[in-house]
Amino acid sequence: MSKKVIRDLRVIGNERIGGSFFLLTLQSEDILPVILPAQFAEVKINNSVGTFLRRPISIHDVDYDKQTIQLLVKIAGDGTATLAHLHDGDMVNVVFPLGNTFALPLSGRVLLVGGGVGVAPLLFTARYMQRFGFRPDILLGYRSKSNILRKEVYEKFGNVFYATDDGSFGEKGTVMQHSIFNSENFPYTEILACGPEPMMRALAKWALEHKVECEVSLENKMACGIGACLCCVQNTKEGHKCVCTEGPVFNVKQLLW
Repeated sequence: MSKKVIRDLRVIGNERIGGSFFLLTLQSEDILPVILPAQFAEVKINNSVGTFLRRPISIHDVDYDKQTIQLLVKIAGDGTATLAHLHDGDMVNVVFPLGNTFALPLSGRVLLVGGGVGVAPLLFTARYMQRFGFRPDILLGYRSKSNILRKEVYEKFGNVFYATDDGSFGEKGTVMQHSIFNSENFPYTEILACGPEPMMRALAKWALEHKVECEVSLENKMACGIGACLCCVQNTKEGHKCVCTEGPVFNVKQLLW
């Protein structure tokens, strides 16, 4: 697994990209460490009264030429709201990269599935896979067309399908109601997913029933990021595991869902 570092990163972009989401671009003065798909960062929040703990945020994209990482963040409280008001030139203390990674598929076809803020790690996952000659299909679920994030960017790295709750774009319904999962001849050998727990539980059940390999990146609440506080513990067939250190990625066969 890649080595984690603690660094002060410079803000070089902070763009509101729709609703409560913003895209934070951070640049390192030193060479970035090796970062793998589904790994995350723990971000220190300054100037936020009552925010004492770092916030865990998925690494959305990486540019080694510019030595930048991007975080796709949803405003969910005072901490993330403070990050949304950072300006170019501000410094942010970050611990990264943390956690394990999706297994890189060696053969067959791969489907990436994301819902809500869970779409965030899938962009770098698709970019990373492309380096090894894989072009995944990507299924993204949103409430409506107005909630779709960075559509053109995702479409650079895979064939993208959409599901919206109101049917305003793509197919109507949840990702699990998409016609991809109703095909008699499901064409994928592996599924990699991140999103709300109900979505991933339904996906896990489907994958187990249809004997399709499936890995999910869990979004349990995390405080420390190093396995000390135990607030992100997940019950598995091998006992209780800390999502921040032994995850966030688990094969669904491991989980007691």
